[in-house]
Amino acid sequence: MELIQRIAKNESINFWVTNRIPRVLLTHCIGYLSQIRNRTFTRLGIALWKIFTPLDLSEAEQSEFESLHDCFTRRLKPGSRPIDSDASSFVSPSDGIVGAMGRVEKNTLLQAKGMSYELSDLLGSATLAQAYEGGTYITIRLTSAMYHRFHAPRALSIHGVNYISGDVWNVNPAALQRIPRLFCKNERAVIECSDETTQAKFLMIPVAAVLVASLRLHFIDVLLHLNYKGPKRIDCEHKAAKGEELGWFQHGSTIILLLPKSVETLPFLQTGSQLKMGMAIATLPT
Repeated sequence: MELIQRIAKNESINFWVTNRIPRVLLTHCIGYLSQIRNRTFTRLGIALWKIFTPLDLSEAEQSEFESLHDCFTRRLKPGSRPIDSDASSFVSPSDGIVGAMGRVEKNTLLQAKGMSYELSDLLGSATLAQAYEGGTYITIRLTSAMYHRFHAPRALSIHGVNYISGDVWNVNPAALQRIPRLFCKNERAVIECSDETTQAKFLMIPVAAVLVASLRLHFIDVLLHLNYKGPKRIDCEHKAAKGEELGWFQHGSTIILLLPKSVETLPFLQTGSQLKMGMAIATLPT
């Protein structure tokens, strides 16, 4: 058991196992297995999962799960994630680890140390990217053991979603340091938002990954996944309160926030910071 855990934590081995495989095929297989509704099978799957990651289900709303999917997308007990109430605060939309952050300069964002990518490539639009030149980006990585639902960082309006199909590379640090433009290769959804108080525009970009090729957004009646053929642009008008649940990943992945120039991140926030959904990470002058 200890040897298996040591291998799982080895970044080089992890990279080769999760990326030099038929990623899409494996993702489809895991998607199928995760939907099997059998408690014995689910208990065995969770026990295996715990060998590879520090899965803590003590905050889960339920103690038993009908399927691995139910465990992946579990709700938390009420009050587990208090929402910062300051009128100017911008809160973390999910649990996660800050993988990178900074200002958008010359259409460029940092993926990992020594590795960058272009915002226009990520968004699929040079025009939209230009609107965020000089703005702040925060990359939040969700590990497989974390709470997988994501929420509104402000009271907001959502005006549309641009779905971009793609690959399912792992998004862990080992892959981010080896695969150029990784976020621009993977399946993702560009969610266009505006703040209800200031009307400032910002973007939330959930990025899928290996074993995570499915995004559920509650405000559109579509499950976004590798077999989804379109439309690419999905118009919608939806208002959400600060902290309101917006959707979930099937496993764990990344959310990239693109914030306007007026936003200031809080002093504690830096690469490697551990976040809980609802905690203040920035301020937006009102």
